[in-house]
Parts: sequence; structure tokens; C-alpha cells
Amino acid sequence: MKTMKMKLLFALGLLAVAVTVASAQCKEIKWPEDRKKADECVAIYGDAMKQGNYRAATGCIQWMINNAPQWQTKLYIDAADAYDKLADKETDPAKKKVLVDSLLLIYDLRIKSCGDEANVLNRKAFASFKYNQKSKEKLPELLALYDKVFEIGGNNITDGNLVAYMTVIKNNQTLFKNISEDDILSRYDKTIAVCEAKISKANSANPVKADEVKRLKEIKDACDGILVGLVKFDCEMVRTKLGPKFHQNPKDLTLAKKIFTFMLQDKCADDPLALEAAEAIHTLNPEKDFGLLKFLTARNIAAGNYEKAETLMKEGLPLATTPEQKADANLLLGSIEVKKGNFVVARTHFMQAGTSEAYEKVGDLYYNSFDNCAKRQNVAEDRLVYIAAWEMYQKAGNAQLMARAKAQFPSKEEIFLLNWTAGSTQHIGCWISESVVLKTRD
Repeated sequence: MKTMKMKLLFALGLLAVAVTVASAQCKEIKWPEDRKKADECVAIYGDAMKQGNYRAATGCIQWMINNAPQWQTKLYIDAADAYDKLADKETDPAKKKVLVDSLLLIYDLRIKSCGDEANVLNRKAFASFKYNQKSKEKLPELLALYDKVFEIGGNNITDGNLVAYMTVIKNNQTLFKNISEDDILSRYDKTIAVCEAKISKANSANPVKADEVKRLKEIKDACDGILVGLVKFDCEMVRTKLGPKFHQNPKDLTLAKKIFTFMLQDKCADDPLALEAAEAIHTLNPEKDFGLLKFLTARNIAAGNYEKAETLMKEGLPLATTPEQKADANLLLGSIEVKKGNFVVARTHFMQAGTSEAYEKVGDLYYNSFDNCAKRQNVAEDRLVYIAAWEMYQKAGNAQLMARAKAQFPSKEEIFLLNWTAGSTQHIGCWISESVVLKTRD
């Protein structure tokens, strides 16, 4: 069979270049003794590639790899392209397998002749992932290849290989059930560390590569999603497995992020460990996040640490880029001022938020101001605060709270004693300092 012969030729090619010094980079063109034949082969396979006739290109590609293995890196790039195109279109499983094996062999030959192992293995891994990610026969080998890629590649792993690695881990575990949770987590950690290094680099660029940051965060989310499907991260598991590791190394940013993410997902963010992890992230991560600062602010308000909460949210306010985030920031700052008794400032923040929740909070401030603002001289005047509250609840669209406030309006008899009429405008003093349209409860 012709395809089997093709595979055999590549195997012979592998033997032919096995003694080549791997540190060579093929940066300078090296012609074989038969320069005339080499020129002819380069021209033939080049023309065939341009015409999309990749099968016609393979004969001369094979000759060049066997006889001029260090001609230049372009030879291996073209060879991989040709065999990838052929494998992609082949419908016969046996022939496709031979083409894929030949494609992967090309990457091995390139490493032996031209070095650059980390870069080339990145390419080989992704090519193998494309064709072998669901192959029960090839999956263990593919996982081992990816392990090596991440071992020697540092942060220079190609973006596509991040999700691919997690997918290979998932597929191996699904088929063979032979990867421990610790090994899954270890591989995940490597993947996320690379992803976060890429995000940091894109963020530090001038100007910031916003689109790249967005894309990388989507990749990170995809990796997180795969992990959640592999390991059940309920709160108890986080406490028992990840908590001790974190307490041994509280400066492990990746671990802190993992703990915080999983505890949020399992709805136990009120756990002290979640707060510890969030504080570690805030301290260790130079890239500040509004969502994290919002969480820390809310927790500190609940704990009565109002000064710290205010400091955190003022730090977060410039990071609020959407109307929703700006509203959340003003709601929290307003809540802090309420706790401190600064109702005027609190109202300003709530009104800047401009949400239904914010208007309810202003209404609550008015409603609860009766005791502090009442002059105790005339009931109708003292009850004006409830009309102010009603107006805020109306803005919020909360009929239940409107009814509660209306029940506290002055009566017709009470306004009569002041010679007031319904529909007139009356001023409320105290800190409220607002005017309302007079209404009665009856």
C-alpha cells in the first residue's frame, strides 16, 4: 500500500537523522551534495503546495527530509502543513491513521534536526489533539505528550493547548478512571499558572491588550469548567483538601483563587476560609478586581469593620466600569455611611446608584427617621417623613413598602389642625431637608 510505504520512508528518515545534533536551529540553509536534485524537489513540492495538491508534494518532501534534514525549518513547516491537510480530508480510518502518524513523526524529525523542542512539541501536541483526543488507543500517549509540553514549555504554551490539555485530562479520566484527584489538580494548576501569566503580560502591555485579556479569561473559565466536571469541589472538600495546603503556604495565589472560586460556586462564601483566600488574592495579585473588592467590602460591613470596608470600596470604585458595577459600589458606600450615621452622604451614594434597591434604601432611611426627626409638636408634621419614604418606594416600584409607608401618613383630621390641605407642598426639616406633596392615609 502506498500510504504504508510513505510511513516506512519517514521511519527511515528518522533513522537517518538520529545522529544530528539537536541544538541546531536550521537558521542557515544547508544544501545536500546533490544540490541539483534538492533545487528540483523544492520547486516541485513548492508548486504542488501552492496548487493545493498536497499528495503530489509528499514525494519531494520525503526526499528533502531524508537527504537535506537541516535545509531549513521551512521544510518541516511545509511538511506538517501538507500532511495535516491530507489527514484532515482523508475519510478512510486506516489511511487517516497513517497520515496522522506521519504528521506527528515530522515534528519529531524537526526536533532531531533543528532543535527548538519546546516550541515544536507545542505544535505536535495540538496536532495530535486534533486527531487523537477521542482515541482510546492514543489518549494515554497524548496525555504524556502534554505533560512533557507543560514540563519544558514554561509560560510559552500556545493558547490553544491550555483548554486542550484539560480536555485530554478529562477524556483520559472518563475512559480509564486512572488519574487521582491530586494529579488532576496538579495538572490544572500548571495550566492556570500559564494562563494567568499570559493575562498578566497582556495587562502590562502598553496599551493594554484588552481583547487578548478577555479571550484568555474565557480560556481560564473553560479550564475551570472542565475541572469542576472532574473533581467535586463542595465546601467540605475545599476545607479538608485545599485549606491545609493554603495555610501551609498562604502566599500561593493560584491556590487562593481556587479556594475562593470553588467556595463561591458551592455557596459557602461566608466561610472564614473564603475570606482568608479573598484577602490573600487582594494582597498578592497586582491586578485588582472589582468583584473581589465588592465581596471583601460586604464582608467587612457585616463584621462592623466600616473603615476598612470604606477603604476597600473606594479602591474598587475606579475599577467599576459598567453601570451595574458603579451602582453596586455606590450601594456599598451608602451602606457604610448608614452604619456610621452619615445619612446625607449615604443618600447621595444611593441616589447615584439609581437602582430600585437604592431607592428602597433611601426610603428606609426616611421611614426610620421618625424618632430622630420628630419635633413632637404636631403629629402631621412629624409624619411627613413617611410621605418622603412612600415617594422613594414608589420610585423603587415596591407596592408592599408603599402600603406600609401610606399607613403612617397623617390623617385628614391631623392636617386640618394645621390648616393644611392635601396636595399642598410641605417641607421636611431635619437631615432630610426635602419637600413632599401632602397626602393622607384616609
